[in-house]
Amino acid sequence: MFQLFDKLFTVINIPLGWVLRFIASAFQGNFAAAVFIFTLLINIVFIPLTIKSQKSAVSQLRIKPKLDELKAKYGDDRQKYTMAMQELYQKEGVSMSGGCLPMLLRLVIMMSIYYLIMSPITYLMSVDANVIKTATEALQETGVKIVQGRSELQVIGAVLANKINAPEILEAAKSINFSFFGIDLTETPKFSLNIFRDFKPIWIMPLLAFAAQMLSSVFSMKMQKKSNPDAPNMTGMMLTMPLISLFIGFSLPGGVTFYWACSSLIGGLAQVAVQYFYGPHKLLSKERSKELSKQCDFEEGQIKKLSNNQQ
Repeated sequence: MFQLFDKLFTVINIPLGWVLRFIASAFQGNFAAAVFIFTLLINIVFIPLTIKSQKSAVSQLRIKPKLDELKAKYGDDRQKYTMAMQELYQKEGVSMSGGCLPMLLRLVIMMSIYYLIMSPITYLMSVDANVIKTATEALQETGVKIVQGRSELQVIGAVLANKINAPEILEAAKSINFSFFGIDLTETPKFSLNIFRDFKPIWIMPLLAFAAQMLSSVFSMKMQKKSNPDAPNMTGMMLTMPLISLFIGFSLPGGVTFYWACSSLIGGLAQVAVQYFYGPHKLLSKERSKELSKQCDFEEGQIKKLSNNQQ
């Protein structure tokens, strides 16, 4: 299964890698700028999928009273309820999986991009896989624990610090700037309780990812509550996810947590915009207006038909 996903991500990341390289070259090899612009473009591309999922969710909300009636009518008879539910979905023109497929596609792409960002030697520098393997083994021999999936950023940091000798990677790395306002994004932070003595600038990256995710969650929840007051309270989830990302962030290279911060901020803003323009109340109002318009047209046609018959 892992090999299947690995092949899938490789197929997706080859063209995405070309895009990332092009953006990086446009910003003089600045890795942070390339990641930010790349994340922005990806989220813009995803907006139609997000809107489709939102519309599907609103359609589900629209027919919920009818589903509740079917549930009360058929009680514990699951077979009859399922058949009636399928007929209702077909009659109302609502897809049962309409909201899942766009979100599934988005999830696959986002996971693929995660691996893309963690593999800059492969996708950004286009270095041969055998060279990367040799450099990784050399780094492992120095006593450094290689973390699966994060090794390339570890290798770049070691090469730039002259801890291992890898001329091809060193030459390719010269064209890429992994610094973000003086913070080395190839470095992995190591947390210490003695904050004042052991603090390092790289700590800012997981803290930035935490703050970005918290901000995104707060805005998203406010918009959701405004558009759908009956939505369940997700405060616990809002606090849990950023805290988990903060904890994990202290075991990941800065480049990965920087991507998380960009993704949370940009993705959160995109979600807020979609909620604002395509909120449940607005979409339901539009659908009801269309239904009323159709009903009026039908009644008008019936009146005309009756009038013509009387003449």
